[in-house]
Amino acid sequence: MNKLRYFIIDAFTDRPFAGNPAAVVPLDHWRDDAWLQNVAMEMNLSETAFLVPNATGHDLRWFTPTIEVDLCGHATLASALALARLGILSDGATVSFSTRSGVLTATRQGSRIALDFPLKPVESALPSSELLKAMNVPFVFVGRNVFDFLVEVDSEATLRRLSPNFQQLALVNCRGVIVTARSADARFDFVSRFFAPAAGIDEDPVTGSAHCALADYWGRKLDKSVLVAYQASARGGIVHVMIRDNRVILSGDGIIVAEGELLVG
Repeated sequence: MNKLRYFIIDAFTDRPFAGNPAAVVPLDHWRDDAWLQNVAMEMNLSETAFLVPNATGHDLRWFTPTIEVDLCGHATLASALALARLGILSDGATVSFSTRSGVLTATRQGSRIALDFPLKPVESALPSSELLKAMNVPFVFVGRNVFDFLVEVDSEATLRRLSPNFQQLALVNCRGVIVTARSADARFDFVSRFFAPAAGIDEDPVTGSAHCALADYWGRKLDKSVLVAYQASARGGIVHVMIRDNRVILSGDGIIVAEGELLVG
């Protein structure tokens, strides 16, 4: 029986049992897609990341319990921390990940990882009837990018009270819905929540890729290129954001909470 090492890592937090947990499974070669999806289903976390070394760094793929996705921030941060644990990524070093969203880099800064991701701006859009029914709150703004709808609501209090109809929300034709507002806490520029029932995740605890849209939206609105964000899920997490042209540096801490072995034939 072969054994494969795996890690469970809480991303965008400096304490265990907060932030967004991801599983990371380093491989020496790619296994078939059905096996990858089954492992992600078994882990039953919002994302499971799989890594395979290549000539310039690592190939990286991300799976929810039900589908493969094109971009994931917290599982990329977790992947970098797994490489650090394995002695592959030293402090101050950068690793390149080849992904379905192009080449992404992660730089280790002690316990913090800085991710170089593409900006994914939203354009103003009409909300679908399913979105309106699912949220049932007034919108300040509605926009959309290639992945998600972005909805601004009038306050952090409104955002925190939201209890969407997930069955209705799963009918919205998008990966997920980002809901955001100005922060009531002076430590943060904005807050958000992220819902993706169509991808098998009713609410994601901390969503790095959503900040590829949020960075551009709030950067323009607040006329700032450096922002601090809080994702107001039950677990909660902090994302540091820095805009550089058409890229965004997403930084956050992470902590390994478990290691184990997969037993495979």
